[in-house]
Amino acid sequence: MTPLAARRCRHRTEGIPRAEAEAYLGELPGWTLDAEGITKTFSFANFHETMAFVNAVAWLAHREDHHPDLAVGYNRCHVTWSTHSVGGLSENDLICAAKVEALLAG
Repeated sequence: MTPLAARRCRHRTEGIPRAEAEAYLGELPGWTLDAEGITKTFSFANFHETMAFVNAVAWLAHREDHHPDLAVGYNRCHVTWSTHSVGGLSENDLICAAKVEALLAG
């Protein structure tokens, strides 16, 4: 199976079962599955680093045409991925979370 970060988002008409989503969390360290979708809070040294991260996530979201909810503070950013069109979680959310992880790893 192709790693999540290597996949591309596409139009989804249905969600992903919770058990399947939980299986993918092994590729997504620190991400949690909750009622909203999958979430993670990232911490940074200062506002400049936080905003650089936010801008990188915005670029990634634009490229994938799939957009997260972001809560931004001085030295942190809380990211939530969910798919409104399916009313919950889709494979796109997992793909984008993996791409965020790849941004920070690279």
